[in-house]
Amino acid sequence: MMSERQHRQEIVRIGRMIHERGYVAATDGNVSVRLSQSRILVTPTAMSKGLMKPSDLIVVDCAGRKLRGKRDVSSEIAMHLLIYRLRQDVNAIVHAHPPTATGYAAARQPLNPALLSEVVIALEDIPLAEYGTPGTSELCDTLAPLIPRYKAILMSNHGVVTYGADLLSAYMHMETVEHFAKVALVAHMLGRQHLLSKEDMRKLAAAREKYGSGNHSHRNGGRTPEAKSSNGKEAAVAARKR
Repeated sequence: MMSERQHRQEIVRIGRMIHERGYVAATDGNVSVRLSQSRILVTPTAMSKGLMKPSDLIVVDCAGRKLRGKRDVSSEIAMHLLIYRLRQDVNAIVHAHPPTATGYAAARQPLNPALLSEVVIALEDIPLAEYGTPGTSELCDTLAPLIPRYKAILMSNHGVVTYGADLLSAYMHMETVEHFAKVALVAHMLGRQHLLSKEDMRKLAAAREKYGSGNHSHRNGGRTPEAKSSNGKEAAVAARKR
């Protein structure tokens, strides 16, 4: 299990990555990690994700109240808390504005996963949520029906939010969404978006169930003791059968 110090270092590293790749501009975006069932480590508001230090991060409780940290809490903390509340298997969240994927969100144009087999396996689908004012309950209301099923969501006229068992998984989902959006845009410009058939999609769904969706988790899956699932027991049983 990672220590809080290690989580702080990893958030800073991922913050630099999303900034360097152009997924955020200025002080956009936010990143968080679940430390326990009652504590969340999150990036501060009004700060470039490429310039953060570990000491800049803030610890909040499950109601979003600041427990530790010198800076102010992100205005979008409610979205993070909602995801953690609805998904006990999630331990990290990345919210960013990758330009191509956000262009689709701004155009309110869904990304069709049937265009690329890797996306079907990795994410199954990338739904488009209706617009909700950032930092308000409106946004949470539009996201709530989608969070339980998906790993990545386009937010109309806003950006993208991805989440996973650990921070690397959440980041990789963001990278997958932006890469797919670029491929989809090129296919659209070429005028030949040839979608996979229903039978192809069925086979990919079976492959996803059999082999998993490419979880990038590490260090015990990034799970905190309080947020562990039954996967540990299943792995132990599988190990005894080998």
